[in-house]
Amino acid sequence: MQDPETPESVISRFGIETLDENFTEFTVVASMPVGRLTNPFTQMPTIGPLAILVDDVGGRANFYRRGAGQWTVSSELSVELSPDGIDSLQAAPDEPVVASSRPLGPHGETLLAICTLSHRGTTIGGGTVRTVAITGGPDAPIRRGPDTLVRTPQTTLAQLMSADPRRDEDGTYRLDQRPDSIINNLIGIVHGGVSSTGLELVASAAINHGQAEPLRTASLRVNFLRPFFAGDQARYEGTALRVGRNSAVGDAQAVGDDGKVAILARVTGYR
Repeated sequence: MQDPETPESVISRFGIETLDENFTEFTVVASMPVGRLTNPFTQMPTIGPLAILVDDVGGRANFYRRGAGQWTVSSELSVELSPDGIDSLQAAPDEPVVASSRPLGPHGETLLAICTLSHRGTTIGGGTVRTVAITGGPDAPIRRGPDTLVRTPQTTLAQLMSADPRRDEDGTYRLDQRPDSIINNLIGIVHGGVSSTGLELVASAAINHGQAEPLRTASLRVNFLRPFFAGDQARYEGTALRVGRNSAVGDAQAVGDDGKVAILARVTGYR
């Protein structure tokens, strides 16, 4: 049975390749090309898309441990990157990042998976996915047509996400989330890794506003509060909480088409 949170459409859109799965140890290894993807606001390299890869491998490790008749829903996600992680991606942008996930602790009220991120054979970071197991699930997966986006080396991250960047005069960075069934999970909401990416992009842009030397994201921590539906009013909003000499903290939220805050995130960056 397929993990309802990461459908084949998301895996195909973002170029994720499964390298190994162990249904006894509940481990998953997958790769994804991220080196040429940039923040649409700053045009700088971004670790945001790593959230898609972490959510995929961590979510699958949790999903495979669920009980009979259960589905899984992510409640938290984190990504941590080493100080030289971006440098490695820039040095070899065509080499994919490999994520290796495994369970952390027993099956309880929640399921927790941890993963390592490596690039060119060197560990550059890690991540976690915490999942809530729920009884039941949708009667049937949503129907979606073929992906009409043709990915080329020039395809931008915003295009892959079906998102439009804009910056308002109040200093808040906003990324509009357009409806696109390809980036939805099997229950019809925006894939958690995709939405986490959007949150990283706007928060990173906010802490880098007016900075001569870039602040690189070192950590991303996400809390999923309620389903996030794309639409005319759906958006990611990022603001700088504090910008210091060598570090900064930014906050971001995803506001659904119903006007309710669906996801919160905090980003920490360092020079």
